[in-house]
Amino acid sequence: MKSQFSDKVNFIFAIANLLRGPYKPNQYGKVVLPMTVLRRLDCVLAPTRAKVLDAAAKHKDKPDEAREKILNKVAGQQFHNTSKLDFTSLAADPNNLAANLTKYMQSFSPKARTILDHFKFHEQIEKLDKANRLYLIMQEFAKIDFHPNRVPPQEMGYIFEDLIRKYNEDANETAGDHFTPREVIHLMVNILFTGDGDRLIKKGFAPSIYDPTCGTGGMLATAEDYLHEYYPDTRPEIFGQDYNDESYAICGSDMLVKGHSIEHIVFGDVLGDGETEDGFPREKFDYMLANPPFGVEWKPEKDKVEAEHANDGYAGRFGAGTPRINDGSFLFLQHMLSKRKDTDKNGSRIAIVFNGSPLFTGDAGSGESEIRRWIIENDWLDAIIALPNQLFYNTGIFTYIWIVTNRKAAHRTGKVQLINAVEFYLKMRKSLGDKRNRIGEPTEDEPNLPDHIAELTQVYGEFKHEDSRTVQSNGDTKTVIASKIFDNTDFAYRKITIERPLRLKFQVTVEGIEALREITAFRNLAVSKKKDKKAKAAAETEGTTQQDQIVELLQSLELNHIWMDRKEFLKDLAAACKKSSPATTLSAPLKKAIVKALGERDDNAAICLDKDGHPEADTDLRDYEYVPFAEDIDTYFAREVQPFVADAWIDRTKLDHKDGLVGLVGYEIPLNRHFYIYQPPRPLNEIEAEIAALETAIITELRQVIAS
Repeated sequence: MKSQFSDKVNFIFAIANLLRGPYKPNQYGKVVLPMTVLRRLDCVLAPTRAKVLDAAAKHKDKPDEAREKILNKVAGQQFHNTSKLDFTSLAADPNNLAANLTKYMQSFSPKARTILDHFKFHEQIEKLDKANRLYLIMQEFAKIDFHPNRVPPQEMGYIFEDLIRKYNEDANETAGDHFTPREVIHLMVNILFTGDGDRLIKKGFAPSIYDPTCGTGGMLATAEDYLHEYYPDTRPEIFGQDYNDESYAICGSDMLVKGHSIEHIVFGDVLGDGETEDGFPREKFDYMLANPPFGVEWKPEKDKVEAEHANDGYAGRFGAGTPRINDGSFLFLQHMLSKRKDTDKNGSRIAIVFNGSPLFTGDAGSGESEIRRWIIENDWLDAIIALPNQLFYNTGIFTYIWIVTNRKAAHRTGKVQLINAVEFYLKMRKSLGDKRNRIGEPTEDEPNLPDHIAELTQVYGEFKHEDSRTVQSNGDTKTVIASKIFDNTDFAYRKITIERPLRLKFQVTVEGIEALREITAFRNLAVSKKKDKKAKAAAETEGTTQQDQIVELLQSLELNHIWMDRKEFLKDLAAACKKSSPATTLSAPLKKAIVKALGERDDNAAICLDKDGHPEADTDLRDYEYVPFAEDIDTYFAREVQPFVADAWIDRTKLDHKDGLVGLVGYEIPLNRHFYIYQPPRPLNEIEAEIAALETAIITELRQVIAS
């Protein structure tokens, strides 16, 4: 099948070359994508075109809504076209092509026209006509037969995927807006439905499947194909949303052809940017898949998201928190979690693709950590699969599939499975952008490929700790640990604050007095906010005099004397204030300014005590320890801290907001660390021997060059 759809894609790329001149390569998609969709719809409607025209004439006086239902039924689709024209007749009348094509598009039924309008193709028709390209393009597209009997939906999906990938590469789209390779989708779908056979086998079961960032509908289509193949009695209901005009139009038209309700494919940003919003605010779904844009800022949605978080809490979508502004990945997952069915209605299962950031970004108490905490403590995180790198078309980074559900199997309760699929890949013969690897999956064209997807699905289903697998990859065979099982609390830690005492010595120096002059409390003595100019000048003069008195007071202290105890220094300072004429009164802010300016940290100085006689903490020496959740913090402190800094202590005033225990609770998932295998360096004599052999080989080659 791959060779068949590749031939069609190459044919379309050849047509696109006719646009050279009036269009730049990165603009070809504005013409090629809508023309491909229009031709697909044209072919789908061809067998019933005459009957639809007869019915349209017969029922022309009926209300629009009733007429649309009648004509859709005659067409055998969720849409129809009442134009007498088709691609063949359009191409046969070059002189009137622009006007006829516009009328042809306007003759689609309202729901189909709404979808097609997102291509904004009417803007290109005039440009193509003026550039004498419209007829050439139409003539070529009329040669392609895209009827579903010749090009099944899955193959059509591959065609759209290749076209969009190509034109997005040419347009240099951001790494966050990428398209998911089919083998990744197949793995997600396989695992999403694993263990649900008893539900799916029920005749007439209508599972709802949702993708909030559906793009062209690849994940939805693959999930539907899977169910039709393995559970033919199911009747899946498809739901999706996307805010890219072209992707939405392709997905919507594909759903039209498949007979799905077009109301289930919504245009807009699920996070909401002031103009668009969640298209299914009251719907709940059985299964959800997504590959949201990751590593992309969510500034446009910031006000709406933060308002929902603050006002609605857990009754809204973002109750657990918000991530940092430069990566909205966790917003999409929270959105999907809000769409779960309750457990008494069999709950829901979610598969979502992330980069590495959601695994560990964010310290204890941060938005990301709190979101991880919310998910894991509620026992919703089922598994995470680390994928090979260089799988995606326009980003080479490592990616991860998260499986999240509120209906874990009994043996998975309280556990999280980490799956290491990093070595389950094959090198591609030819790179597609940044995509240089693929997960092995036998096809009609390549039946002998290793079936990595089946193997990984088995790894997930068998749920074994330290599951060792032999992997075939590019002709090599490797043994890897493919699965490890952890308790939920294994990913939790306590962040405790370690304080050390403040130790200051004091000495009156020229540098110290200059530093005092720059401190706000001292500087403000000579600043007045009075509006009356005369009063203002008098107040500032008085303040300057006071500044001079304080400097003289400090200079009156014993020169070159070093106080190793703050208490003694303040005692001598107070005595000097009392002796001065007139007596000097120092406010608390001024005393603090003097201490700051003249004090210097010294490990041999006495510990500074507060008014209650307790040691004051030195903020510059403050540190943090990350203690595994299961370990007692005092035991950890006695072993890991106290032997090295005897005067340190745990700040027991910093409590977790949720459980009230000492230290902030954080969650991170260091997946790569759990599967890391130490590779010792080669012996030195082996390296030296290799270098010597290379030197000998180089000398030999140089001699041959000189001799020739």
